[in-house]
Amino acid sequence: MSAARAASLRVEAERAAGCTRCALHVGRTQVVFGEGNAVAELALVGEAPGFHEDRAGTPFAGRSRALLERLLGDVGIALEDVYLATVLKCRPPGNRDPLPDETAACEPYLYRQLELVRPRVVATLGSFATALLSGRALGITRVHGQERELELGGRAVTLYPLYHPAAALYTPGMLAVLERDVARLPALLAAVGATGGESPVARPVDPDVDLAEDGAGAECRPVQLGLF
Repeated sequence: MSAARAASLRVEAERAAGCTRCALHVGRTQVVFGEGNAVAELALVGEAPGFHEDRAGTPFAGRSRALLERLLGDVGIALEDVYLATVLKCRPPGNRDPLPDETAACEPYLYRQLELVRPRVVATLGSFATALLSGRALGITRVHGQERELELGGRAVTLYPLYHPAAALYTPGMLAVLERDVARLPALLAAVGATGGESPVARPVDPDVDLAEDGAGAECRPVQLGLF
């Protein structure tokens, strides 16, 4: 099963490598498709490649990757056991927010990745990925650390919003919150494992929260997923 999923992910990565669905392909160094365990129980999804990711060809490169590796390692989760992805597969100029047409062009790749990997917990890093995968405009400062249940391809999946490590690197208070939220991941994974793959009962998230309230990701367009 692992080999079959890995092979299918490679096919999707090869397809994405030549993608010209939006204008971002003009300025990219390479497509940053995703990487990690093809049968991971935990997937981390960020917004888009930055400078270091564009050069390395991997999600969460540089100091962000080092921080993620440290935080996960502190709670007994190896980075190589996780699946890493971003909503956009090409770097937006100047690391600006993704535009609606760019999101529409890239989101089928992300949905397919999650469908193939079949993670039990999907941790969204930052407001943009959280809003996209939840289908609601959820500000990360209001919903971080609050899990909720979604359906992906007929499967129950726990969505777990987290602060993005790149932001936490420069804000000690945010880093402390991120550490506390990451510390809950083993319990979440154990809970869904104990229920045979079904997500635990999620704490409710305020559906009226607006991204613009906290100034994070105010330009993002919440999208109702075809798979959720």
